Amino acid sequence: MKILGINGSPRASKSQTLRLVQAVLDGAESAGAEVELVDVAKLQIEYCNGCLVCCERGECVKKDDFAGLYQKMLESDGIVLGSPNYIDSVTAQIKTMLDRMADAIHCQMFLGKYGCAVSTAGGSGADDVVAYLNGVLQTLGANTVGGVGVVLGGDPETIVPAEGRAYELGRILAKAIENKETYPEQEKLHAATLERMRALVTANKDRWHHEYDYWKAAGRIP
Repeated sequence: MKILGINGSPRASKSQTLRLVQAVLDGAESAGAEVELVDVAKLQIEYCNGCLVCCERGECVKKDDFAGLYQKMLESDGIVLGSPNYIDSVTAQIKTMLDRMADAIHCQMFLGKYGCAVSTAGGSGADDVVAYLNGVLQTLGANTVGGVGVVLGGDPETIVPAEGRAYELGRILAKAIENKETYPEQEKLHAATLERMRALVTANKDRWHHEYDYWKAAGRIP
Protein backbone atom coordinates (compact mmCIF):
# COMPACT_ATOMS: atom_id res chain seq x y z
CA MET A 1 0.00 0.00 0.00
CA LYS A 2 1.61 3.24 -1.18
CA ILE A 3 0.38 6.68 -0.15
CA LEU A 4 1.81 9.86 -1.63
CA GLY A 5 1.49 13.22 0.13
CA ILE A 6 1.80 16.38 -1.97
CA ASN A 7 2.33 19.67 -0.17
CA GLY A 8 1.40 22.72 -2.24
CA SER A 9 2.74 25.40 0.10
CA PRO A 10 5.76 27.44 -1.05
CA ARG A 11 6.92 28.02 2.56
CA ALA A 12 9.12 24.92 2.81
CA SER A 13 9.88 23.92 6.41
CA LYS A 14 7.87 26.89 7.71
CA SER A 15 4.69 25.55 6.13
CA GLN A 16 1.84 24.77 8.48
CA THR A 17 0.15 22.86 5.67
CA LEU A 18 3.23 20.68 5.46
CA ARG A 19 2.67 19.75 9.10
CA LEU A 20 -0.83 18.54 8.28
CA VAL A 21 0.26 16.57 5.21
CA GLN A 22 3.01 14.93 7.24
CA ALA A 23 0.58 14.10 10.04
CA VAL A 24 -1.71 12.34 7.55
CA LEU A 25 1.25 10.34 6.26
CA ASP A 26 2.33 9.49 9.80
CA GLY A 27 -1.14 8.18 10.56
CA ALA A 28 -1.21 6.15 7.37
CA GLU A 29 2.22 4.73 8.09
CA SER A 30 1.11 3.67 11.56
CA ALA A 31 -1.67 1.70 9.83
CA GLY A 32 0.76 -0.15 7.59
CA ALA A 33 1.19 2.09 4.56
CA GLU A 34 4.38 2.93 2.74
CA VAL A 35 4.43 6.73 2.50
CA GLU A 36 6.27 9.42 0.57
CA LEU A 37 6.15 13.21 0.79
CA VAL A 38 6.65 15.57 -2.14
CA ASP A 39 7.01 19.33 -1.70
CA VAL A 40 5.70 20.49 -5.06
CA ALA A 41 7.15 24.00 -4.70
CA LYS A 42 10.63 22.46 -4.91
CA LEU A 43 9.88 21.01 -8.34
CA GLN A 44 10.11 22.71 -11.71
CA ILE A 45 6.64 22.37 -13.23
CA GLU A 46 5.70 24.59 -16.15
CA TYR A 47 2.27 25.91 -17.02
CA CYS A 48 -0.06 23.87 -19.21
CA ASN A 49 -0.45 25.56 -22.59
CA GLY A 50 -3.57 23.64 -23.64
CA CYS A 51 -1.95 22.01 -26.68
CA LEU A 52 -3.70 18.64 -25.97
CA VAL A 53 -0.67 16.64 -27.10
CA CYS A 54 -1.10 14.58 -23.93
CA CYS A 55 -4.49 13.46 -25.25
CA GLU A 56 -2.96 12.50 -28.59
CA ARG A 57 0.28 10.85 -27.47
CA GLY A 58 -0.03 10.20 -23.73
CA GLU A 59 2.91 12.42 -22.90
CA CYS A 60 3.47 16.12 -22.33
CA VAL A 61 5.62 18.32 -24.54
CA LYS A 62 7.03 20.01 -21.44
CA LYS A 63 10.27 18.44 -20.22
CA ASP A 64 10.24 19.21 -16.53
CA ASP A 65 9.57 17.53 -13.17
CA PHE A 66 5.89 16.85 -13.76
CA ALA A 67 6.33 13.48 -15.48
CA GLY A 68 8.19 12.03 -12.51
CA LEU A 69 5.61 13.30 -10.03
CA TYR A 70 2.75 12.08 -12.20
CA GLN A 71 4.29 8.61 -12.31
CA LYS A 72 4.48 8.58 -8.51
CA MET A 73 0.77 9.43 -8.39
CA LEU A 74 -0.13 6.65 -10.82
CA GLU A 75 1.87 4.14 -8.77
CA SER A 76 0.21 5.16 -5.49
CA ASP A 77 -2.89 3.65 -3.91
CA GLY A 78 -3.65 6.85 -2.00
CA ILE A 79 -3.04 10.57 -2.58
CA VAL A 80 -2.97 13.31 0.04
CA LEU A 81 -3.25 16.85 -1.33
CA GLY A 82 -2.46 19.87 0.82
CA SER A 83 -2.56 23.60 0.16
CA PRO A 84 -2.99 26.76 2.18
CA ASN A 85 -5.75 29.14 1.17
CA TYR A 86 -4.27 31.81 -1.08
CA ILE A 87 -7.00 34.33 -1.97
CA ASP A 88 -9.91 31.86 -1.85
CA SER A 89 -8.12 29.06 -3.66
CA VAL A 90 -5.09 26.77 -3.76
CA THR A 91 -1.55 28.00 -4.32
CA ALA A 92 -0.20 28.65 -7.80
CA GLN A 93 2.23 25.75 -7.35
CA ILE A 94 -0.39 23.08 -6.82
CA LYS A 95 -2.80 24.56 -9.37
CA THR A 96 -0.04 24.43 -12.00
CA MET A 97 0.41 20.74 -11.21
CA LEU A 98 -3.31 20.03 -11.44
CA ASP A 99 -3.66 21.86 -14.74
CA ARG A 100 -1.23 19.39 -16.30
CA MET A 101 -3.57 16.45 -15.54
CA ALA A 102 -6.19 16.72 -18.29
CA ASP A 103 -5.21 13.32 -19.68
CA ALA A 104 -5.68 11.72 -16.26
CA ILE A 105 -9.17 13.20 -16.01
CA HIS A 106 -10.21 12.17 -19.53
CA CYS A 107 -8.97 8.62 -18.89
CA GLN A 108 -10.16 8.50 -15.26
CA MET A 109 -6.76 7.19 -14.24
CA PHE A 110 -7.38 7.49 -10.50
CA LEU A 111 -10.25 5.00 -10.48
CA GLY A 112 -9.63 2.58 -7.62
CA LYS A 113 -7.44 5.05 -5.75
CA TYR A 114 -8.31 6.84 -2.51
CA GLY A 115 -7.45 10.29 -1.28
CA CYS A 116 -7.97 13.11 1.16
CA ALA A 117 -7.08 16.78 1.53
CA VAL A 118 -5.80 19.24 4.12
CA SER A 119 -5.60 23.01 4.23
CA THR A 120 -4.64 25.90 6.46
CA ALA A 121 -5.77 29.52 6.36
CA GLY A 122 -4.96 32.68 8.22
CA GLY A 123 -8.50 33.97 8.43
CA SER A 124 -11.00 31.80 6.55
CA GLY A 125 -11.58 29.44 3.66
CA ALA A 126 -9.57 26.40 4.72
CA ASP A 127 -12.59 24.11 4.45
CA ASP A 128 -13.33 25.50 0.98
CA VAL A 129 -9.85 24.56 -0.19
CA VAL A 130 -10.25 21.08 1.31
CA ALA A 131 -13.53 20.69 -0.58
CA TYR A 132 -11.91 21.86 -3.82
CA LEU A 133 -8.98 19.45 -3.53
CA ASN A 134 -11.23 16.53 -2.65
CA GLY A 135 -13.40 17.48 -5.60
CA VAL A 136 -10.38 17.33 -7.89
CA LEU A 137 -9.48 13.87 -6.59
CA GLN A 138 -13.02 12.70 -7.24
CA THR A 139 -12.97 14.19 -10.74
CA LEU A 140 -9.84 12.15 -11.39
CA GLY A 141 -11.74 9.05 -10.30
CA ALA A 142 -10.56 8.59 -6.70
CA ASN A 143 -12.71 8.04 -3.64
CA THR A 144 -12.09 10.58 -0.90
CA VAL A 145 -12.25 9.76 2.81
CA GLY A 146 -12.40 13.25 4.34
CA GLY A 147 -10.28 16.26 5.07
CA VAL A 148 -8.87 18.60 7.68
CA GLY A 149 -9.06 22.37 7.37
CA VAL A 150 -7.84 24.72 10.08
CA VAL A 151 -8.02 28.51 10.43
CA LEU A 152 -4.98 29.59 12.40
CA GLY A 153 -5.94 33.22 12.96
CA GLY A 154 -3.75 34.75 15.62
CA ASP A 155 -3.08 31.49 17.45
CA PRO A 156 -0.40 29.31 15.83
CA GLU A 157 -1.05 26.60 18.43
CA THR A 158 -4.33 25.85 16.67
CA ILE A 159 -2.28 23.65 14.37
CA VAL A 160 -1.59 21.14 17.16
CA PRO A 161 -5.08 19.63 17.54
CA ALA A 162 -5.44 19.80 13.75
CA GLU A 163 -2.36 17.60 13.44
CA GLY A 164 -4.11 15.06 15.65
CA ARG A 165 -7.14 15.08 13.34
CA ALA A 166 -4.87 14.75 10.32
CA TYR A 167 -3.13 11.75 11.90
CA GLU A 168 -6.48 10.02 12.34
CA LEU A 169 -7.40 10.94 8.77
CA GLY A 170 -4.27 9.12 7.62
CA ARG A 171 -5.31 6.00 9.48
CA ILE A 172 -8.78 6.22 7.93
CA LEU A 173 -7.22 6.58 4.47
CA ALA A 174 -5.02 3.51 4.94
CA LYS A 175 -7.91 1.43 6.24
CA ALA A 176 -10.12 2.49 3.32
CA ILE A 177 -7.46 1.34 0.88
CA GLU A 178 -6.95 -1.92 2.75
CA ASN A 179 -10.67 -2.68 2.90
CA LYS A 180 -11.48 -1.32 -0.59
CA GLU A 181 -14.23 0.82 0.92
CA THR A 182 -17.03 2.02 -1.33
CA TYR A 183 -19.13 5.17 -1.04
CA PRO A 184 -22.49 5.11 -2.86
CA GLU A 185 -22.68 8.84 -3.60
CA GLN A 186 -19.15 8.92 -4.92
CA GLU A 187 -19.78 5.82 -7.02
CA LYS A 188 -22.69 7.66 -8.66
CA LEU A 189 -20.37 10.58 -9.37
CA HIS A 190 -17.73 8.30 -10.86
CA ALA A 191 -20.30 6.59 -13.07
CA ALA A 192 -21.58 9.93 -14.38
CA THR A 193 -18.03 11.18 -14.98
CA LEU A 194 -17.16 8.00 -16.86
CA GLU A 195 -20.11 8.54 -19.17
CA ARG A 196 -19.10 12.15 -19.84
CA MET A 197 -15.48 11.25 -20.49
CA ARG A 198 -16.41 8.28 -22.69
CA ALA A 199 -18.49 10.61 -24.85
CA LEU A 200 -15.74 13.23 -24.95
CA VAL A 201 -12.98 10.79 -25.87
CA THR A 202 -15.15 9.03 -28.46
CA ALA A 203 -16.07 12.36 -30.07
CA ASN A 204 -12.37 13.19 -30.41
CA LYS A 205 -11.10 9.71 -31.34
CA ASP A 206 -9.63 10.92 -34.64
CA ARG A 207 -7.30 13.26 -32.77
CA TRP A 208 -6.93 11.87 -29.24
CA HIS A 209 -5.44 8.55 -30.32
CA HIS A 210 -3.76 7.77 -27.00
CA GLU A 211 -6.88 8.35 -24.93
CA TYR A 212 -9.14 6.40 -27.29
CA ASP A 213 -6.70 3.48 -27.29
CA TYR A 214 -6.51 3.65 -23.48
CA TRP A 215 -10.28 3.42 -23.18
CA LYS A 216 -10.46 0.51 -25.63
CA ALA A 217 -7.68 -1.37 -23.81
CA ALA A 218 -9.52 -0.83 -20.54
CA GLY A 219 -12.64 -2.36 -22.06
CA ARG A 220 -14.69 0.82 -21.62
CA ILE A 221 -15.32 1.25 -25.36
CA PRO A 222 -16.44 -1.75 -27.45
